[in-house]
Amino acid sequence: MDVFKTHGAFSWSELITPAPDKAAEFYGSLFGWKLESMPMPGAAPGEIYRVAKVGETAVAGMFKTPADQPLPPHWMTYVTVQDVDATAAKAVELGGKILMPVTDIPTVGRMATLQDPQGAVINVITYASQMS
Repeated sequence: MDVFKTHGAFSWSELITPAPDKAAEFYGSLFGWKLESMPMPGAAPGEIYRVAKVGETAVAGMFKTPADQPLPPHWMTYVTVQDVDATAAKAVELGGKILMPVTDIPTVGRMATLQDPQGAVINVITYASQMS
């Protein structure tokens, strides 16, 4: 199964934190992750996205909490969907909320952040490779 193409599969995790350097050091030491830095698509110039790898396989990402979104540090998960817009609309129909509207992430795909009726938050994504 390719989790980046399978509807309903958990496919990615990200840590949002005010101290990504410290988090990278902690998790790199804890799990043996190799962390690679790259510019963060769609972010302010100079913002870095860290990709955590086990061997050569990318397993998660880390980035700095945006200044305009004062959130506590937390891990976010992503579930692959065939159509983000339709999934977001269905979530609302089922009593959920859209916390971050459908957004295009350059070179990555199209995603949204949803909240279920009990308050749990999850991200849904259609990867660029699915959209072509």
